[in-house]
Amino acid sequence: MKALNTTIAGTPPSGIRRFFDIAAEMEDVISLGVGEPDFVTPWRIREAGIYALEHGFTTYTSNAGLAELRQLICADLHTRYRAEYAWETECLITTGVSEGLDLALRVLLNAGDEVIIPEPCYVAYEPCVGFAGGTAVPVPTRWEDGFAVDPAVVEAAITPRTKAILIGSPANPTGAVQPRAALEALVRLAEKHDLYLVSDEIYDRLTYDGTHTCLGAIPGARERTVVLGGFSKAQAMTGWRVGWICAPSAVAELCVRVHQYTMLCAPHVSQLAAVEALREADQDVEDMVADYDRRRRVFVKGLREIGLDCPEPGGAFYAFPSIRSSGLDSETFAERLLKAESVAVVPGNVFGPSGEGHIRCSYATALPLLEEALVRMDRFLRSL
Repeated sequence: MKALNTTIAGTPPSGIRRFFDIAAEMEDVISLGVGEPDFVTPWRIREAGIYALEHGFTTYTSNAGLAELRQLICADLHTRYRAEYAWETECLITTGVSEGLDLALRVLLNAGDEVIIPEPCYVAYEPCVGFAGGTAVPVPTRWEDGFAVDPAVVEAAITPRTKAILIGSPANPTGAVQPRAALEALVRLAEKHDLYLVSDEIYDRLTYDGTHTCLGAIPGARERTVVLGGFSKAQAMTGWRVGWICAPSAVAELCVRVHQYTMLCAPHVSQLAAVEALREADQDVEDMVADYDRRRRVFVKGLREIGLDCPEPGGAFYAFPSIRSSGLDSETFAERLLKAESVAVVPGNVFGPSGEGHIRCSYATALPLLEEALVRMDRFLRSL
């Protein structure tokens, strides 16, 4: 048989899923591995989906998505961040942020174009660049700097083939929220070297200390920035698969073009549920974020008390403690912790070289389980 696609065949399976799959076969496992809210989608949103089903809203929508939803997204960006996008020409509804990332990279990249990605980063970033024909160029960030992007390190990685910089803030896996000054410096670099910026802002509402900065709202950024967002995390709607892209019209138009040939549209029912989420569910989101914040403070304090140094994450729902004091590499630590104490975490090295010496722990799980996980982790550390 002839060879299959070499880029796809050469891409390893997700390191996150590998540990999740192992944990699924075990009993009494506390999983801190997968980044999914433990909250059920708020009732008012589910009720809107039920109503949509009962009234037959089961058809295709416009390829770009429901007009009402796009209007609400652009209005929300303006209200929260003073970001200005025209809903008719600069906003597209996608089947989750994952599709949005894929569309954006396919539209921006030609074969061989390079994309600079500060790491540790979400595991999908580098493969999606490769699937789009590009070359990922990881650049390190440092735990000692709170994983803030160093513009000088980014600029040193720029070559004539560099096309874009891809960043997530708040970040998966570190929970780092990029300082506005660092983002402004990236915008100046993009202007200087004529680059695009792709900003994954799926965790924007899950910011605990300070205020989220929308990259597309920074002066000079708008005409070269693709902003990605969605409903999976803050609204606990992972399974509904609704995301969005806001971008300059030339980029958004081509994203719609790929989308109409591949996905056609996001699910009609899910889009109507997302409308309800934006119209009526702000208090639900605030309540969930407040609960995450409580868990964050308890869990990080607990990690420090058992001897794992951990910066307090400013956003998302991940802690990224150092496990260097254990004398184990991150892969060995995660495997032995799972086997010995049935606690599933993700080794930091799967998020890039800068993640070695760390593990990712999701605190999007119930507080009693987090407290029990800390007891088990303490017992494991004492056994080493």
